Amino acid sequence: VYILASGKNGTLYIGVTNDLSLGVWNHKEGRASAFTRRYGVSRLVWYEEYPTVPQAIQRETSLKRWKREWKITLIEKVNPGWEDLSAGLV
Repeated sequence: VYILASGKNGTLYIGVTNDLSLGVWNHKEGRASAFTRRYGVSRLVWYEEYPTVPQAIQRETSLKRWKREWKITLIEKVNPGWEDLSAGLV
């Protein structure tokens, strides 16, 4: 489960994938989502891993229902500078 942003406090996108590196790369290349392509959302600012697909989908669904301020707080707990975390992926 991951959150992409267009920049600090910018447009957010929440997604789920079984290959985070590939998923983020597809967003950066404009191949994954019309929404992320349209709004320039490609900076990986937060992610979590889950042992099963249903757990990951449940978390994604839950996060999508959260208020924006809660999502921002979640991001800033682990990434206060809103740095692009994709560089650290293998």
